[in-house]
Amino acid sequence: MPGSPSHRERMFKFHQMKQIFQILDKMRYLRKRSVVSFLGVLVIFLLFMNLYIEDSYVLEGDKQLIRETSTHQLNSERYVHTFKDLSNFSGTINVTYRYLAATPLQRKRYLTIGLSSVKRKKGNYLLETIRSIFEQSSYEELKEISVVVHLADFNSSWRDGMVQDITQKFAHHIIAGRLMVIHAPEEYYPILDGLKRNYNDPVDRVKFRSKQNVDYAFLLNFCANTSDYYVMLEDDVRCSKNFLTAIKKVITSLEGTYWVTLEFSKLGYIGKLYHSHDLPRLAHFLLMFYQEMPCDWLLSHFRGLLAQKNVIRFKPSLFQHMGYYSSYKGTENKLKDDDFEEEFFDIPDNPPASLYTNMNVFENYEASKAYSSVDEYFWGKPPSTGDIFLIVFKTPIVIKKIKVNTGTEDRQNDILHHGALDVGENVYITKQTRQCGTYLRLGEFKNGNFEMSDVNQKIPFDIVCMRIRVTKTQKEWLIIRSISIWTY
Repeated sequence: MPGSPSHRERMFKFHQMKQIFQILDKMRYLRKRSVVSFLGVLVIFLLFMNLYIEDSYVLEGDKQLIRETSTHQLNSERYVHTFKDLSNFSGTINVTYRYLAATPLQRKRYLTIGLSSVKRKKGNYLLETIRSIFEQSSYEELKEISVVVHLADFNSSWRDGMVQDITQKFAHHIIAGRLMVIHAPEEYYPILDGLKRNYNDPVDRVKFRSKQNVDYAFLLNFCANTSDYYVMLEDDVRCSKNFLTAIKKVITSLEGTYWVTLEFSKLGYIGKLYHSHDLPRLAHFLLMFYQEMPCDWLLSHFRGLLAQKNVIRFKPSLFQHMGYYSSYKGTENKLKDDDFEEEFFDIPDNPPASLYTNMNVFENYEASKAYSSVDEYFWGKPPSTGDIFLIVFKTPIVIKKIKVNTGTEDRQNDILHHGALDVGENVYITKQTRQCGTYLRLGEFKNGNFEMSDVNQKIPFDIVCMRIRVTKTQKEWLIIRSISIWTY
């Protein structure tokens, strides 16, 4: 019957399906104008369909997955409405956090380091992780960081014991406002039982990873306004010496470049860096799909939805996994990042610049990839005498050291066999690029490499251009693996 509950329910489902296909049509339109891959959008759409159709709490309004509290209710209708435009996820989630150990933050910092921790069946590495963060930072670096630890276990006795240990060992950091320990109460969490068993995961595994997504979401939400940037660590990590200085250099070198996530470790949810203004959207996203898949898988979809097509990962890694036992059932976890270097390494400054070459570039191995700290490179077809690779800095600079490497381990003959490096001044503008009118030769490449220190003592002017020039035609292709510049 038209007025019967079953008829109303069918009409409700029909209208909701209609709304979904309208969203899909918009996605098709956006595909033409965005670098987001259609596959990524399709995956997210299918997840959304799964969440929307299979779960009874969407189709039956009286069944809620998210528990109501006096301050906030997280429900599916809100996410259905805002999923049409991920940029709508701009507001923080109203969660009343418990401050377990904290001094009010006096000012916004440069970087917040977030960790979420639960009780482990075997081992506990949280205190060692916190110690590594502080010990590997200089006094000046400590002024620019804050560390937020989310004790996410519902066991209050364990939390009380951890708070006591943390306050005893790191009291001065808490007083200085560098360390905060928080907890999001259990009543804010969605239901964690009876969830979908995607990938045929065991029930307890599904519950563990789903709760972990919510743990991270609440941590991200708390940290949204504490700093300019945010990096996620796990609670069993060792840090590289002066990791903050390295991160700042990388961020500076990417000035003017669009990015969503920078990766400083290749493992799990370790060393993933975000703009703080993206944290509310990421928090909402993790909550929206909390039961679908592990957090590190969700992150790749989030990055794609915000139009960062490729992974941007830096070497050497700044963070290393040190735990032996996993937080999931105490199983062994011996994963190590073989790109990690603990001692201080001199990351180049690579000031902002424009790059140009008249060489025949192969596919998408463009010039900018040689100048980035990302594990990428420039690759061109055989160059001829007089071909150039030009770097024009945004402002004149004083260079301390230059290092250029060509070729790779698996393509050792794709080096610059005959070439020189020049620096220039007196910039002028051509139809294609900015150029320098005067050049001075610094030296020749040897075995495909160039390195020179104390450049400022050899050059009487501030440098605007740096030019690699091919001095003899070669049959081999050319890979410029890295261009590193240190400035004063």
